Amino acid sequence: MTHPQPKIDTSPPVSDEIRKTTCYMCACRCGIDVHMKKDEGGTPRVAYIEGNRDHPVNKGVLCAKGSAGIMQHLSPARLRAPLRRVGPRGSGEFEEISWDEALGLATDWLRPIRDTAPEKLAFFTGRDQSQSFTSYWAQAYGTPNYAAHGGFCSVNMAAAGIYTMGGAFWEFSQPDWERTKLFMIFGVAEDHDSNPIKMGLGRLKERGARIIGVNPIRTGYNAFADEWVGVTPGTDGLFVMSLIHCLLKAGKIDLDYLARFTNAPVLINEDPKSPEYGLLLRTENGRQMVIDRRTKRPADFDGAGVRPDLSGKMRRAGITHRSVF
Repeated sequence: MTHPQPKIDTSPPVSDEIRKTTCYMCACRCGIDVHMKKDEGGTPRVAYIEGNRDHPVNKGVLCAKGSAGIMQHLSPARLRAPLRRVGPRGSGEFEEISWDEALGLATDWLRPIRDTAPEKLAFFTGRDQSQSFTSYWAQAYGTPNYAAHGGFCSVNMAAAGIYTMGGAFWEFSQPDWERTKLFMIFGVAEDHDSNPIKMGLGRLKERGARIIGVNPIRTGYNAFADEWVGVTPGTDGLFVMSLIHCLLKAGKIDLDYLARFTNAPVLINEDPKSPEYGLLLRTENGRQMVIDRRTKRPADFDGAGVRPDLSGKMRRAGITHRSVF
């Protein structure tokens, strides 16, 4: 005799609406589906976050950090209005004020400084999502004394990638996963850009490409690298320069690539006494300057028909300029 089994819905609806956006828990910008469910008052609230399978970056994969984004959104400590301190510094006593009042206070504090000595304002922004505007705002205000998290982290990585392979991780493009034969990872943190890197490394392993991890500890990505180089913290720069030295000595450098697609041939001020020491030389129209191998004369690095000279040298106004290379 069989007993009647209750009917169980194995896929109950978890939301009333799905909104597609990107995850901001790191700079990877994975695509996510945010499930919204109405509360008792009829207001839509975030109920669940999952990866968007149609997004080109993560193809539906979402790490624990991205899934935990709901905790940031629903946190009782989340700021929902500007706060003004009303107690002694460190007391933790604040009151909510309107945006108009907050902007008015900021203007009253900052305008006198800007009118008299704007360089007296110095500020540092954290891991915000508008670092690209930090410089614009500071220059418009008139102060050179500013910095942001990105200047010590992803911006340097992105600049290096753009100058070497034409792109970089995150929103700045990515490596050529389909053609790479040797892939080196330098100090990559597992909590950043995890999904695209995991997917890319999987494709490399599938094709039999070689992976070398350079990191003081062998965890995460370095754990399954074919070879691990356990450098001492702070010596990775020396290691990279040693690699470059060996490649140059062995004649294994693609000089044509350096000349055409990097800033290696751009002239640089090498006079320590010059206020522009270490800066790249530019032409009258603001373009980076190189020496054309055909004419032996200065030219725009991207000028039509220009063949940049990696050993370029020029003396101007008593100052010697040599190519970066």
